[in-house]
Amino acid sequence: MTTASRAISQRVERIRAGQDPELLCPMPSGFAILGKYQPEAVRGACMLLPDPVVASPNELDGPARMSFFADLVLLGDAILDATGAERINYLVLCNQVPELHGHCIPRFAAEDPRLRLLGPFEAYDFGAAPVADARGAERELSVALRSALETRLALRG
Repeated sequence: MTTASRAISQRVERIRAGQDPELLCPMPSGFAILGKYQPEAVRGACMLLPDPVVASPNELDGPARMSFFADLVLLGDAILDATGAERINYLVLCNQVPELHGHCIPRFAAEDPRLRLLGPFEAYDFGAAPVADARGAERELSVALRSALETRLALRG
């Protein structure tokens, strides 16, 4: 397996080792993280990484599958709380990186109306966007997201 195809596994290993500053919060199904790239128009993009890592949701048993998708939507709720976004785009693709991971991309009323009609990866060049830095430029965002997630998790009980 190539490095790119193990990106999620490698990231989860760093999180477990306490070496990932973009970790927002452990969740029942895995880890919520600040997305690697943060296009200005959709700032607050996050991901859910499963633990253990699997290739697709089809490899999860029923309870683990329900937990992953419930956590993904809860992460979206926290992003709404922390960013004031209008809605969340949820994506589980597993194409370029063939390991399960979910994207939660906030969408805002202030976006260009033509771009709002497109999926986030079609509308914005994520690869050219600033790399997330939870200790720097995204510090306040990261703190707000972490707080919103912890509140949502506590409410879920």
